[in-house]
Amino acid sequence: MRFNLSLLIIPFFAIACSKQQGNRVTDIVKVNNDVLTVEELNVNVPLGLSPEDSTIAAEHYIRMWINNKLMYDVASKKIADKKDIELLVNNYRQALTVYQYKEQLVNEKLSREIDNQDLLNYYEANMDKFKIDRPLIKGLFLKIPINAPQIDKIRNWYKSLTPANITNIENYCVRNAAEYGYFVDNWVDFNELTEEWPVNYKNESDVVKFNKFFEQTGTKFYYFLHVTAYSLSGDNAPFEYAKPTIKEILINQQKIDFFNKIEEDLYRKALDNGQITFYNE
Repeated sequence: MRFNLSLLIIPFFAIACSKQQGNRVTDIVKVNNDVLTVEELNVNVPLGLSPEDSTIAAEHYIRMWINNKLMYDVASKKIADKKDIELLVNNYRQALTVYQYKEQLVNEKLSREIDNQDLLNYYEANMDKFKIDRPLIKGLFLKIPINAPQIDKIRNWYKSLTPANITNIENYCVRNAAEYGYFVDNWVDFNELTEEWPVNYKNESDVVKFNKFFEQTGTKFYYFLHVTAYSLSGDNAPFEYAKPTIKEILINQQKIDFFNKIEEDLYRKALDNGQITFYNE
């Protein structure tokens, strides 16, 4: 069944566009004693949709809301013993409250900043745990249309990354390049970078290991790659590449240590204040 929302669309989008202006809430549908309002619908329909897609999403949400209310009313009458449900609801409320409080504590008390030396120390002690499954490279990449001018100059400039040549390349690429990447300080995936090249490298590790300059000519583009550093599949991940993962590991460990201390302090204080009673002692 599709809903006729011809009378709903205008107020729905009016609220979507001007909910800051204090427009009154409009009721859409009522199931027994529960009412769905345009304001609630607006919150649950994604923003940025076309009018047609918004109408479909609104219809879907309204039908889902009605079905949920009807099923809940029937289930409430048919289930005689609701103790298990109340227990589950109470446990969930307790877990959610604790979770929200922990998130608040993290935001208030813990910083996401980790000293770089701590990151390096962890890496050096655990580098064998960080393996890469694809070749990584640093360098420079150019994708130039086949009809672009001065290709011979590009062939000379990209092989020697002096400051003057980098400036020349950047100025040239502003006018002519389809893609330009300068990543001498960042590791990128060699396979992803070269996947659209005319010749697909099957043995990427050997290619990266024994070549520094790459050039290919396709039907529409020239491809140039200057590799300044590489790391092969199966190698330990370079520190800079592993750094974000290490940071998350150390932040999570901080959280664990932080909450363990809070829980221990709460436990000791509760014992001292007589809040905990063991009846079997």
